[in-house]
Amino acid sequence: MQSRLGSLAEATLNIGSGFLLSMIVWQMIANPLFGYTISLGENVALTAIFTSVSLIRSYAWRRYFNWRNNKCG
Repeated sequence: MQSRLGSLAEATLNIGSGFLLSMIVWQMIANPLFGYTISLGENVALTAIFTSVSLIRSYAWRRYFNWRNNKCG
């Protein structure tokens, strides 16, 4: 069983690396491809919103499956 702190650490590392990758893809590929021009600050803000939601989602699913495995196992 993974501890709550372990679940949070794993989710944070997973989502943190996704944040960096998203910043690169969004700023350097997606925006120019579609003709959007947004500032780096706007990019950081938008990416932070989606990253926060993703972190919460990832942590919640991890805890659910830990709970379910312990309850059923």
